[in-house]
Amino acid sequence: MADVKPIVSTDISAMGAVVGDLMTDLRQIIDEARSHVASTANYELTMMYWHIGERINRDVLGNERATYGKQIVATVARQLQTWYGSKGFEERTIRRMVQFAQEFPDWQIVSPLVSKLSWSHFLTIMTLKDPLQREFYLTMAANERWSKRQGLKGLYSEKDLLQKLNGKMKERRMRYE
Repeated sequence: MADVKPIVSTDISAMGAVVGDLMTDLRQIIDEARSHVASTANYELTMMYWHIGERINRDVLGNERATYGKQIVATVARQLQTWYGSKGFEERTIRRMVQFAQEFPDWQIVSPLVSKLSWSHFLTIMTLKDPLQREFYLTMAANERWSKRQGLKGLYSEKDLLQKLNGKMKERRMRYE
């Protein structure tokens, strides 16, 4: 076997630096993996909600708010809860899934937004009645990586947001001049 050299005092400080660097790298690997898992799970969950809402809307409700729709949604919710448990499949949540698919009917538009926004972002944005306002908040939340609480919960007025956006645009123009 190879000779094992004892650690002398100068080796301990070098080892400490190596271990410190190792731990920093390991934390970064773990943090990035966790972030990726959370992001992927959010994407899949939100798209699942959209697909469920779209399917119920298209196949059962016929893209209309049918009077029997309440009964069907209640039945669907009960059956899904039997199979998968109550979390996420309450009648109210199923109705929101249907609303989500009605308000954002184009999968090709929804999919890229879902990669940047959470289900709670969409729930908040769906409360906005004005389509232009809804589009504004969707764009700003996705591009600026807002949390639900930032621009969506009224911390910024639209005037403040436009001023902030205008300032960023001026900054970018100055960089390219």
